[in-house]
Amino acid sequence: MDAQVQNAIEIAWNPSSDQNLKAQAFDFLNQLREDTSAWQVCLSIFARTPRPSEVVRHVALEIVNHAVQNGQLDGQSLAFLKENLMRYIQRIYGAHARKGEGDTITIQNKLTQTVTYLFTTLYATSWVSFFDDFLALTIKEGSSARDNAPGVFIYLRVINSVHDEIADVLVPRSVEEQQKDNDLKDLVRQRAVEKVVRSWQEILSEWRERDPGAVDLCLRAVGRWVSWIDISLVVNDQLLNILLQLVGYARAVSGNLAEDNVRDAAIDTFTEIVGKKMKPADKIDMIIYLNVGNVITQLIASPPLHDLRATSNYDTDLAEAVARLANSTAFDIIKALDTDSLDGHVRQRANELLQSFLPHVLRFFSDEYDEICSTVIPSLTDLLTFLRKDAKVKGALAPEYAAMLSPILNAIVTKTKYDETSSWGNEDEQTDEAEFQELRKRLQVLQQAVAAVDEPLYIDMISNVVGNTFENFQQRGGQLDWRDLDLALHEMFLFGDLVVKTGGLYSKTKPISTAAERLVGMMSKMVESDIASFSHPAIQLQYMEICVRYNTFFEHHADLVPRVLENFVRLVHHNHVKVRTRSWYLFHRFAKHLRAQLGNVAHTVIEAVRDLLPIKAELPQEGSEEENMSSDENDQSADSIFNSQLYLYEAIGCMCSTSAISVDKQVFYVQSIMNPLFADLEAHLDPARSGDERAKLQIHHIIMALGTLARGFSEWSPGNTPSKSSAPAKEISDEFAKASEVILVALESLNSSSDVRTAARFTFSRLVGVLGARILPQLPRWINGLLSQSSTKDEMAMFLRLLDQVVFGFKAEIIQILDTLLTPLLQRVFVGISEPTTGTDDEIQLAELKREFLNFLLVILNNDLASVLVSTANQQIFENVISVIELFVKDHTDSPTAKLAFSILIRMSAVWGGPDIIPQAPSSSLPTSTSSPQPTLPGFDQFMLTRFSPLCWVLPTTPGFNSKDAQAKQVLAEAAALQKTIYSKTGQQYLTWLKDVELRGMGMAGPIAEEYLRALTSLDLKGFRQFFQAFVQESGG
Repeated sequence: MDAQVQNAIEIAWNPSSDQNLKAQAFDFLNQLREDTSAWQVCLSIFARTPRPSEVVRHVALEIVNHAVQNGQLDGQSLAFLKENLMRYIQRIYGAHARKGEGDTITIQNKLTQTVTYLFTTLYATSWVSFFDDFLALTIKEGSSARDNAPGVFIYLRVINSVHDEIADVLVPRSVEEQQKDNDLKDLVRQRAVEKVVRSWQEILSEWRERDPGAVDLCLRAVGRWVSWIDISLVVNDQLLNILLQLVGYARAVSGNLAEDNVRDAAIDTFTEIVGKKMKPADKIDMIIYLNVGNVITQLIASPPLHDLRATSNYDTDLAEAVARLANSTAFDIIKALDTDSLDGHVRQRANELLQSFLPHVLRFFSDEYDEICSTVIPSLTDLLTFLRKDAKVKGALAPEYAAMLSPILNAIVTKTKYDETSSWGNEDEQTDEAEFQELRKRLQVLQQAVAAVDEPLYIDMISNVVGNTFENFQQRGGQLDWRDLDLALHEMFLFGDLVVKTGGLYSKTKPISTAAERLVGMMSKMVESDIASFSHPAIQLQYMEICVRYNTFFEHHADLVPRVLENFVRLVHHNHVKVRTRSWYLFHRFAKHLRAQLGNVAHTVIEAVRDLLPIKAELPQEGSEEENMSSDENDQSADSIFNSQLYLYEAIGCMCSTSAISVDKQVFYVQSIMNPLFADLEAHLDPARSGDERAKLQIHHIIMALGTLARGFSEWSPGNTPSKSSAPAKEISDEFAKASEVILVALESLNSSSDVRTAARFTFSRLVGVLGARILPQLPRWINGLLSQSSTKDEMAMFLRLLDQVVFGFKAEIIQILDTLLTPLLQRVFVGISEPTTGTDDEIQLAELKREFLNFLLVILNNDLASVLVSTANQQIFENVISVIELFVKDHTDSPTAKLAFSILIRMSAVWGGPDIIPQAPSSSLPTSTSSPQPTLPGFDQFMLTRFSPLCWVLPTTPGFNSKDAQAKQVLAEAAALQKTIYSKTGQQYLTWLKDVELRGMGMAGPIAEEYLRALTSLDLKGFRQFFQAFVQESGG
């Protein structure tokens, strides 16, 4: 058996093994795991001499672990396993261990795991001597010191593993597991913790000068265990002296990696000791007793952190370790101060500590390395939160607290600046740039926290930073470090958050607040000092971003608009692709917001950007999609550049449509933009018909450009009724009518192209805003083009959604056209619905198409257009409509669609069922009204009874339907609402139908039927919905 197991492991882990053999080997090993006696074989394989290969031993021990962890061993077997493992461990790691027989680190870790599982199983009952057994391994024969290296290492690995198993707070545990671990920790505290702590002191003393690896492992054990043992055991002179000596390795530049690791581990252990949970007063006493502030001061002054700070040899690992210590200590001090019940004397000492620790925190916050800065951001955040709370409670900050804010804000602003080694726009440094921008976001939060505590201080400091930088820019003739200008503009951009909070920039003609007044001054200074002339791309982008964000400033300073537009026109031609494409978007935003202020300069601007309008489609290169997926912001693909180019077309539309330009001029501009596009489209039409993919893409781009130009003229979008006040002049509409015709010709020729259909659908929605009802006669052609044989379910759903808005927007004018196009439209939708699905994506698209079809019907029914569904032209398809709705209602796998389908039936009943003959208010008795149904559609009363009402019972009786499911309950609620609606329209006729046909047919007669009918007549809608849901559940639905 041993040989068979060993052979299977070797085959399974041999890369060159035959795949069939390997699969058989894995199957065998998986079966072995579940064999309750396999662990004995595997234990024998692991411990035997001569040793098999390491992978065989590792897998064998893993199978043993699995057996222990899953409770496959009884008490006798566990005792046997423990005895044999300890015999092996004493032989390999004990006082008589021979050189060369030790296990590899991998095997030691796996062995430690096995021992730990045995500990959790046996320590409470039979293995009380667990720690004594392993401590015995650390001493050589005839010695009293912890001088046996193999034993020391395995002992330290075991106690670290024990902590991870029973005390690591990051490991999720069930309530039962947590209780078991707590009990084990209590037992360890009672039986062994003092001897374990004493062993740390002995090991550190013995191995401090001999083996940094043992010291490092021991320190990590101290750092782990200190969180759950009595702190007084650790905070003693002997252990602290050793710790401080190890921390003292930082006082010289060792160049020894092992010593550096020990030093960092000692600092981390010190941090864990300081971070031990305790009462606030005790924590303050301990921080003072440990003299943490002095330790940090000495570490900061040490050569690795002080002398080498500005060099490439700066010890960032040490800096990060000390920063963690400073952050943890500051956090505890602030937490103590935030305790209302803190004694006055203790509070005074805590305040003194805070005053002394803030410089330490700011030292690491200001570190050149962002990782080190980020380490202390949590404590700085907590401090600002505490100060804000204290100021709110007491009405004002105490002077000693108020004095902290200025250096904090100054450090934040300074850290926000690009450092001297950074560059902008370098592709090789994109990761660094992204990380710095992420840090800036965190720094922004800190700035906002300072502003929340002391707004006047924030306003004054930021105003001075920005104002002084602009002043220096002017005085030095534009010769300034780009990083300084970038900082000023960045702070100016963020300053707007405060202005927005106070209500914007202006109230009528005056700045609304002090912050707004300062920002207005900054804006004036920025434009007048001609910051945009600075050649660095980052500054030019910031300039445009700020102009767009604070565009209301220009509404009150229209005289500055021409100068800013001149800068925009220059920057949209920038040679840096990132600046150029981003500026197209910002130019569009600026023109859109300030179209009323553009006036006479519109003509000049349009002419100045005309050279950027020619479209040149480029097919994506192979592999480019994957390369450009990493960052949308840095995407410089041809497709991304074209999408940015579209903003220029919308910007021109905005400028052309301003009232300051005469209609004749507007027509001229539109023609000058569109005619070249028409000619270009015509030139590419024949190649596109012949299958030229680039020609198809060019046509796609041209159609998109025409739609985007139309959007600039009219801001109507699907969902908003087109208003005559926002519609362009008839002469402009005439020009866009030509565009519509040109696009339709292209669509009719190329409706098999997904790209062309996508662009046409986009442009159709934009043309509605400029053409209004004039586009309605073309609807049949648009539908023919957009819903071709090649159209996907997703395309159909999107077009139906768009058509919903058109119907809603033109309900008065659309009825005749809708009557004509409804049947061919629905026929195509039914084809899409009936197609089989292939894969999850297809199923999602089908569900969306179903819902959009139902929504389309709802729009028709809700906008007084129901007559088209049953008109002479559409009578033949009406039965199909009802059949499809019935199909949806019966589908228990798609509850949202079923619910919506019931809503359609309810709405049809309300529209065609005639007036209510039963009052909506519930009655305590069966109705006495003898009124007959008066359906507006002849025979619809019987149709509701025979076709609609039975559907309420189809879904609950379908196998697999779960009436307790939340979505299923919503469907049942709609089914109940349908019954109430039918009852209100047909009265006694419906009750008779229910009693004699439906309920009787389902075996419900007598008291059950009477109870049901009484609920239908006496309960309101909400009550009957609850009744019906409960009724279905009780019936087993």
